[in-house]
Amino acid sequence: MLLKASAVWARIEMIAAALLAVCVTLLILLNVATRNMGQALFWVDELAIYAMVWMTFLGASAALHNRTSVSITLITDAVTPERRRIIGMFVDVIVLAFSLMLLWFCWRWFLPLDLIRAGFDVMQFQGSTFNFIYAEPTLTLGLPKYLFWLVMWLFALGATLHSAAHLLSRAKPEEAA
Repeated sequence: MLLKASAVWARIEMIAAALLAVCVTLLILLNVATRNMGQALFWVDELAIYAMVWMTFLGASAALHNRTSVSITLITDAVTPERRRIIGMFVDVIVLAFSLMLLWFCWRWFLPLDLIRAGFDVMQFQGSTFNFIYAEPTLTLGLPKYLFWLVMWLFALGATLHSAAHLLSRAKPEEAA
């Protein structure tokens, strides 16, 4: 069940990453065209960067599900299948631990409960936490940066889901099929 949820989520991530790749391409083409006409749109650069960052994080999370991340297989290629499974479980535990820590860091960074306690009043939130995440605008778009930083939550949630699904499927290989 968890492996199927992971597969569905990875598919959504890949579709979103592909759409963002198209957006990056179109934004760069728009940027080239407007600069050649002497009417540069400076916000296009910033938006293209944010789209590329989102594309990268979503693609990286999907790569965890598909097990297509860059890896060095020198040791795993030289050991028995049983030891390879144990090493794989160890790697999955490390990725799961990293993902859970990233979720914790996102929680500490965004402080959603403190924002709720402040009644979504950003000024009160800033005054009580000295956290200015919700007030910092982007340079040219003028949008709050936290909107673009939300990809960290998506990456952390996706990586947690994918690594937990892989860990459980390795623990019970007969159910993974």
